[in-house]
Amino acid sequence: MKKINTNNALEIDIGGLKLANPVMTASGTFGYTQECRELISVSELGAVITKSITLQPSPGNRPPRLWETTAGLLNAIGIQNEGLDDFVHSKLPLLKSAGTRIVASIAGVCRQDYEALAKALDATDVDAIEVNISCPNIEHKSPTTLFAQDPYTTSCIIRSVKKQTDKPVIAKLSPNVTDIGLIARAAEKAGADAVSMINTLIGMDVDIARGKPRLGNITGGLSGPAIKPVALAMVWQAYHRVKIPIIGIGGIMSTEDAIAFFLCGASAVQIGTANFVDPAAASNIIRGLRLYLKNRGMKNIRELIGQLKV
Repeated sequence: MKKINTNNALEIDIGGLKLANPVMTASGTFGYTQECRELISVSELGAVITKSITLQPSPGNRPPRLWETTAGLLNAIGIQNEGLDDFVHSKLPLLKSAGTRIVASIAGVCRQDYEALAKALDATDVDAIEVNISCPNIEHKSPTTLFAQDPYTTSCIIRSVKKQTDKPVIAKLSPNVTDIGLIARAAEKAGADAVSMINTLIGMDVDIARGKPRLGNITGGLSGPAIKPVALAMVWQAYHRVKIPIIGIGGIMSTEDAIAFFLCGASAVQIGTANFVDPAAASNIIRGLRLYLKNRGMKNIRELIGQLKV
């Protein structure tokens, strides 16, 4: 396990998950690190969030599954993955050799799926668990489309996961709600050690020549620069509703974007769509943050969190 440099101005503690810096790669956007090792030093990253893991292998949704929009990316991958056993025996050893923190993202269609995944991963050396209750591209056994669209179902899933593991638990929330602060509070009360926000916004695009949707799933999740203003507003709203750390996600393409999230209340950030544009995006943001703190005479990234002047 990588040691944390206690003299590091970027060091941060996210609900017990101690990171050398607050920049992670978002789930589903960075593979299992082998694709990028010749391009960047993966050990520089604060953490790598895995693609969401399901109990059994999942083929995902029918293609086309990706469509680039004017200022973002629509995806309907549908949690394609090889399942829990393959992750533990094949993917995890490779990930741990990368020399950074590993956060396992888990997804399921019912509460029992999340319980089983959390229990199994508690016996491994992943460093934390991110509970994906907000993917817009899979159907759940829930009264609502997504578990994260209802405070009760959010609470049930997070409480069940917490009973299965002593590792830090991060609840990944959906922007497709009327009050994300309410959902964040439900996660906090259920025992979540942190919340990450936002997952993708539900969207679609249309091929007018064929009169058909661009995606095989018809709708998908919109990410990238187009959603950054939405994500910033939601991080700001949740910052005033919960005491647990918030991990900001949504259209972060540069150091300046990341700083905006810290000012709004994020304690860490995840880089997603930017990885497809530049695999070194997260590394560049880490260096940019370090330089920003130095130029401002700040001793620690914590001095930035929630300091938005309103």
